[in-house]
Amino acid sequence: RPIGNRIYGCDDCQLFCPWNRFEQMTGEDDFKPRHSLDDISLLACFEWSEQQFLDRMAGSPIRRIGHAKWRSNIAIALGNAAPSPHIINALQQALPDAEPVLQTHAQWALQQQTRQSEKKS
Repeated sequence: RPIGNRIYGCDDCQLFCPWNRFEQMTGEDDFKPRHSLDDISLLACFEWSEQQFLDRMAGSPIRRIGHAKWRSNIAIALGNAAPSPHIINALQQALPDAEPVLQTHAQWALQQQTRQSEKKS
């Protein structure tokens, strides 16, 4: 739960790095958000196919973690999100063919979503 809605940590490290404290934002295109990742839902990212992930993460260090780990990280964030039947459905649909790491985190996320839904009722 402490990871919240974070799915990849490099940006957080950059924000808190003491060496970056006095740096100014750059206008360089290479450092601007790509593929609308600054304005996309976690659920939309979770539902990307492996090919969509590879295409959208081309040129990004995020691509190194691979599609399975990407989805696993997002599953944790979805477990920490406000309860939603759409999230529960997406997690349930991912389980049958999920790699072990995704399966573990999707099951955890489903438990979290269920608990939160029950509290809300």
